[in-house]
Amino acid sequence: MNYSVVIVEDHVLLSQALAGLVDGFSKFKVLYVCKNGKELVTRLKDPKNIPDIVLMDINMPIMNGIETTQHLREQYPQINVLALSVEEDEITILKMLKAGAKGYLLKDTEKSILENALIEVQETGFYHTKSVTDLLLGSLHPKKDKQTVLKEREIEFIKHACTEKTYKEIASDMCLSPKTIEGYRDSIFEKLNLKNRTGLVIYAIKHKIFTP
Repeated sequence: MNYSVVIVEDHVLLSQALAGLVDGFSKFKVLYVCKNGKELVTRLKDPKNIPDIVLMDINMPIMNGIETTQHLREQYPQINVLALSVEEDEITILKMLKAGAKGYLLKDTEKSILENALIEVQETGFYHTKSVTDLLLGSLHPKKDKQTVLKEREIEFIKHACTEKTYKEIASDMCLSPKTIEGYRDSIFEKLNLKNRTGLVIYAIKHKIFTP
């Protein structure tokens, strides 16, 4: 039995190339291709068009990948979204993960990594490999994570950090100075062996501190 995949990509040549690539994977079959999120939402109204996985671009006209992923999370939670984008900045990744994406790949990724990502997203619910995590999110070391004990205020800070608030706004909400908040941030990054805020969000989701 093959898993069904829908590709949402506004560049026709790229979407066709991706469709051919995915159809070549033994466990997957492309159901159809859409040019934007609005087209996908329309087609999903027919139960026969609901796939196992959506391979989602981010920058698209009419309805972008972040908006579409949010809609799928609310209306079709059984669909796993794997983001595929040229965007590699921290804010974009953070927004996509918060919207409900189960994984994030760059468009120049290797064929074998794409296939493995599709398999992991479908069979485990998330896609995290060392190479991609190091590239996009900073290092995560699960063995250390399990041994780490976080204080109540640290957990509170992490929950705030999973929003789009600035560190100055977090300081105000926690009734602390910006300098103290910076200290919390640096201490938590060191304790959890993280490199940036997006990595912290991934940690929070993984350990159920924050639910997107």
